[in-house]
Amino acid sequence: MRPPAPELISPRSQRVLAARRLAKRNFRGKERLFLAEGPQAVREAAAYGDTLVELFATVEAAERYADIVGEARTAGARVHLADEQVVADISTTVTPQGLVGVCRFVDTPFEDILAARPKLVAVLAHVRDPGNAGTVLRCADAAGAEAVVLTDASVDLYNPKAVRASVGSLFHLPVAVGVPVERAVAGLRDAGVRVLAADGAGDHDLDAELDEDAMGGPTAWVFGNEAWGLPEETRALADAVVRVPIHGKAESLNLATAAAVCLYASARAQRASGGCRSVTES
Repeated sequence: MRPPAPELISPRSQRVLAARRLAKRNFRGKERLFLAEGPQAVREAAAYGDTLVELFATVEAAERYADIVGEARTAGARVHLADEQVVADISTTVTPQGLVGVCRFVDTPFEDILAARPKLVAVLAHVRDPGNAGTVLRCADAAGAEAVVLTDASVDLYNPKAVRASVGSLFHLPVAVGVPVERAVAGLRDAGVRVLAADGAGDHDLDAELDEDAMGGPTAWVFGNEAWGLPEETRALADAVVRVPIHGKAESLNLATAAAVCLYASARAQRASGGCRSVTES
């Protein structure tokens, strides 16, 4: 049986042009839509309520990922079988995987995050690299964090590189965007969360914090810029500034690695006896 012919032939189709514009932040903000590329991201988007609006798929990808295309249709998304060039024109990657979804924004109001009384939160302050932002979001998801907050000085959550780097985690936990760092810290503290700033020059040592059983309660980690870390005024807002100890000869850790270490340290402490989570909690 011959495969179906592509439905969209011209890269100048209005639907294709509308999708291509979402590579630019101003159009994403205006339409409140963003692109999710690749099978993992599209699968997660299809499973997240009515988030997935449209799916562009090459004939080959539609056959290879027939289950994902089926999930997209079940979720109510309009599926377009498209020429490879059409999908390549929409995609922002060098080697497209044949699936590009158009999704509704999924961020959560900061007030809703506070109302849920989170126990572990990652706050991205002054994080400008979209790949790093997406990777930290993925680390937070893996560590069991209940929310991520991007301050108004950080990169756009819906930048295609950030979405790809999150590898679907964007759809797994609440994420607030555009929150001033002062408001983020004050709101979390009022919600009973201890706020820790992660900084290589911190006067508190992560190992010591763990040894002293100081990390079992609700905690928010504030992570700074990739190159220059956290400014003094942001460090001053935190309850403590904590450094990850360097036991070898490395000069420092990159942002995503440091975030993973800090978040997992908190997650383990919270799951230990006497922490704010049960050791049997999944």
